[in-house]
Amino acid sequence: MKATDVLVKCLENEGVEYVFGIVGKETLDLIESISQSKQIQFIPVRQEQGAAFMASVYGTLAKKPGVCTATLGPGAANLLTGVATAQLDGSPLVAITGQAGLNRQHKQSHQYIEMVAVMTPVTKWSAQIKEASTIPEMIRKAFKTANEEKPGSVYLELPENLALDPVPPRPLPITSEQSVLPSHQAVQTAISCLNQSEKPFVIIGQKVIKQDACEELLNFISKLQAPTTHSFMAKGVIPKDAPNNYFTFGFNENDLILSGIDEADLLIAIGFDKVERLPKEWNRKRIPVLHIDSQPEEPDEYYPTAATVVGHIKQSLEMLNSFDVPAKSWIPSGNLKQKMEQSYQIALEYRTTEQMSLTIENVLHIVEKLSCDNTIVISDVGAHKISIARTYQPKRPGNLIISNGLASMGIAIPGAIGAKLSRPNASVICITGDGGALMTHSELETAKRLGLPLIIIVLNDQVLKLEQQMMNKKFGKSFGVFFENPDFLLLAESFGIKGFRPKTLTDFEKMLQSAISTSELVLIDIPLDHGKKK
Repeated sequence: MKATDVLVKCLENEGVEYVFGIVGKETLDLIESISQSKQIQFIPVRQEQGAAFMASVYGTLAKKPGVCTATLGPGAANLLTGVATAQLDGSPLVAITGQAGLNRQHKQSHQYIEMVAVMTPVTKWSAQIKEASTIPEMIRKAFKTANEEKPGSVYLELPENLALDPVPPRPLPITSEQSVLPSHQAVQTAISCLNQSEKPFVIIGQKVIKQDACEELLNFISKLQAPTTHSFMAKGVIPKDAPNNYFTFGFNENDLILSGIDEADLLIAIGFDKVERLPKEWNRKRIPVLHIDSQPEEPDEYYPTAATVVGHIKQSLEMLNSFDVPAKSWIPSGNLKQKMEQSYQIALEYRTTEQMSLTIENVLHIVEKLSCDNTIVISDVGAHKISIARTYQPKRPGNLIISNGLASMGIAIPGAIGAKLSRPNASVICITGDGGALMTHSELETAKRLGLPLIIIVLNDQVLKLEQQMMNKKFGKSFGVFFENPDFLLLAESFGIKGFRPKTLTDFEKMLQSAISTSELVLIDIPLDHGKKK
């Protein structure tokens, strides 16, 4: 078999269903080999960054590496932002690109860039395939590395002249990974730490979702009864109406939970990834930390560990729950929970009236009201991401995708495609600002071509709102943040997509309900006040 045929056999062995990318001269043989596969579908995209975003979100939801591909040079470079996004968000991803032949890599050559060196800082492992015979080993290592804790990105490149080399078709077997369990001594020390504390405060991170530990977590916090908060990427881990749910933390401005954290005498950080928020920003008093995670803690003066439980989070919580977890029920002062519900506009019950205005928060209330248990909402990056993190409450863990590691604008539309392919029976709603939407709107054609029934909500205010707010605070004025937009309904129509523009909140509710029931690709353009000076 030629080398690319064997590479595809190895991808099949890893359970790959989709490869997202754009074909180029240096990947002609790879794409031809994929075309012969009965298992793998090649998804042609409109820009390589979109391919990496699709693979990243697919990997998050499928809990196995998403795969993207590109040609050498500019194609590989276009993958960079999406590859880095997966790395910081903890999404398993394998990127495979073409490369110039080995016979011309020793000199300046057309479109040749040493991409392994470029990709190394944003991946767990980057390598060039130098001998075709090593393909089975390198593909197995790539997928194993991408999936290992903490999941992330891997980059491989195949020089053009190796594509036709004959290789025996011998994919390496996939061996099951053994979960790492914490020591009994560590768990006993943690229980002792809990017994000694009077006001513990639980901080939950996204690894609880990634390691399927939500049920064990709920058991733990129901016993402990202490106030609990979660990061952006861990929304949905506890029910909205749970009495000890103090909602989301990690905001630059008006992070109300900090006053409650300051009252604690022990912080219990479970599966929390510091890439979302450095401890200096939320542990201002250097309160002792009980660290429960799959990885050891990084040294940090604002993260002083009183005890450490390192191991697979699901098993760690099971072991903790097997002990008598002490009840430590306490309530932060100042009616904090009620203040958060009011300030973050969290709706415990919601009914639409004609008097309600078309604001981001009210839009989110409608989305929450009409969503079902398997609805997946993906947020782009911008001011609306902060509103979503505060206001929107998903019904299940993992059903709200917020990129809060690299936090890349433009992820939502291509990410929605990856989400739908990963969860074909789920309703997928993409919420994006006009800034992020126009960065990757070309992937609307990809979604239309694939016949994917997505709902794209564009919050249209013609301004980079978050940057405007920061500049106004710092300088008393803003500049460089306003822009003009095309007519999004005409843009949708040009792609053969139905477009709607509500004038009132009740209009929006009817449009969203219709879009959900008809299962079509729909774009809803919501005009918002941009506050631009006339």
